[in-house]
Amino acid sequence: MNRFVIADPQLCIGCNTCMAACSEAHRLQGLQTEPRLVVMRSAEESAPQMCHQCEDAPCATVCPVNAIRREDEAIVLNESLCIGCKLCAIACPFGAITLSGSKPLDIPLDVCTPLAAPAPCPPRAISPLLDWRPGIRAVAVKCDLCSFRPEGPACIDTCPTSAIVLVSDAELAKASARKRQLASLPNSGSWHAQSATGTVAATDEGQKL
Repeated sequence: MNRFVIADPQLCIGCNTCMAACSEAHRLQGLQTEPRLVVMRSAEESAPQMCHQCEDAPCATVCPVNAIRREDEAIVLNESLCIGCKLCAIACPFGAITLSGSKPLDIPLDVCTPLAAPAPCPPRAISPLLDWRPGIRAVAVKCDLCSFRPEGPACIDTCPTSAIVLVSDAELAKASARKRQLASLPNSGSWHAQSATGTVAATDEGQKL
């Protein structure tokens, strides 16, 4: 099973710290600085939307150059192979892939000589999937679980309320075992999980498991 990151909207405060941490972590690696997650807000809640690391990832299926593949229990994108065709962004059912852009560092924005006509102004931004700027190479970006960081995703480390967690096979197995344990207890309706200590208490019988 692929590992993935989820966020609890009850804990998220919409501070955008996860987006800033994601951008900076990838910038330090020489990758696109576009955040791999976007905080979405409603009238009452907020939570970051990010890649679901699908088992049968449609983005990897449609990529014509195999720039997206499964590595280390995650779906990762090789920016060096990306040709900017945007098929992955169109195929993603969660809108978790967007397009960023890069240009050679030594080329200024305006390379016209004094004798040439001035460069036209960039067109008004519409959407990462539709925008085009001369000299800018479009590159797809998606969550890679910060595979280059031994400590794991930067968004998890920097979230001030611990609203973001990494889910793995081991964590799912532990949660399933916990549910089976609760279901097997008598009067399961009066039992509640103590998440902090990992114990289960019964308010009626005064027993502890």
